[in-house]
Amino acid sequence: MYLRLTLLAAATLSILACSPSGTPATTGQDIAGAPAKAGEITGMVSTDGSSTVFPVTEAMAEEFQKENAGIKVTVGMSGTGGGFKKFCRGETDISNASRPIKGEEKEACKAAGVEYIELPVAMDALTVVVNPQNTWANDLTVDELKAMWVPEAQGKITNWNQIRPSFPDKPLVLYGAGTDSGTYDYFTAAIVGKEHSSRGDYTASEDDNVLVQGVSGDANALGFFGLAYYEENADKLKAVGIKTNAAAQAVAPSVETARSGQYQPLSRPIFIYVSKKAAETKPEVARFVEFYLDSKHSEGLVQEVGYVPLPENALAAMRERFAKREIGTGFTGSKIGVSIDELLKEKLVY
Repeated sequence: MYLRLTLLAAATLSILACSPSGTPATTGQDIAGAPAKAGEITGMVSTDGSSTVFPVTEAMAEEFQKENAGIKVTVGMSGTGGGFKKFCRGETDISNASRPIKGEEKEACKAAGVEYIELPVAMDALTVVVNPQNTWANDLTVDELKAMWVPEAQGKITNWNQIRPSFPDKPLVLYGAGTDSGTYDYFTAAIVGKEHSSRGDYTASEDDNVLVQGVSGDANALGFFGLAYYEENADKLKAVGIKTNAAAQAVAPSVETARSGQYQPLSRPIFIYVSKKAAETKPEVARFVEFYLDSKHSEGLVQEVGYVPLPENALAAMRERFAKREIGTGFTGSKIGVSIDELLKEKLVY
């Protein structure tokens, strides 16, 4: 798989890792090979943002550069919020996002004259995980997750048996996305009921690899992140089935349950936002986005890294949106339980 879990330098890939302290990573996808031929497009495409979308864009960049030797694509990982800050300052061509653009981010872009094209590129099953030594939490209800994560739980809900009486009297150790992460915004909206609202006494990081390491190293831990990071680490993590209520059947996160709409409320679209100016003035940007939205690339690469590819009709709609340079967003914040069909019906507002 294309996901780089140990961000090490490789012969064909130059990577500056994101440190546990939160320093944004900048991944330079610099594929070694023959120089560009005369007349070929050359240049650089700069992307940054979500760690959830990172493996998709990284995979796209790697394959794209094999076919376009004169174009370098850099892929940063500073979180959805951090990515939008750079994007709205005009510092990047594309912003990777695991949630829609927020109102204050829209205003920042407007103030800087940055127009954007919103492109859903895949669906994700946001995954709740525990350590494999956890033999008790095979499933959790939305209300039980809420009891763990609401702001009022801070310093009070500290043991597993406070969540369900049959659970053992063991410490509840929480790991989750940092507050600059779109995953944090979506999870809190879906589980707590209010975006950007949770207890603060948990180990937070915008780098999902840090969360993987934390949960896999603590028998009492629970965390959440995108499906791709779980699938890449399934040998050292256990996914928890989600129940919408106590009487419901637990549904495990997977490509299939996200595609069918069964995995609720943690299925969500993930996005790239493209600068209209960059798309119109930098042919290398337009070519990369067209490559990204091509079904022959999307179907294989998106699923290979662990997400749900959009069907051809949805990709065709996004190709048309990009070709027409239609700006704006169809969202006013994280929308819970949105389907692929609903994505296509959203009216764009800048």
